[in-house]
Amino acid sequence: MARVVVEVMPKAEILDPQGQAIVGALPRLGFAGIGDVRQGKRFELEVDESVSDAELEQIAEGLLANTVIEEWKVVRLP
Repeated sequence: MARVVVEVMPKAEILDPQGQAIVGALPRLGFAGIGDVRQGKRFELEVDESVSDAELEQIAEGLLANTVIEEWKVVRLP
């Protein structure tokens, strides 16, 4: 079995209220110097070698990401 990670992030032009809440809380918690935060999702899949990159892309685009507002990328781990 191989491990694959699908990273999903809001598109740059989409407001990220969760990221904004985090960046607003950081100074109150004593952390300085953080200019922006974008919050996304990470999915880890265990797949057998027969699963193609094209199939992984279909899974990411069709199930894991809302392609209207999110970008995604598939990374096969070594």
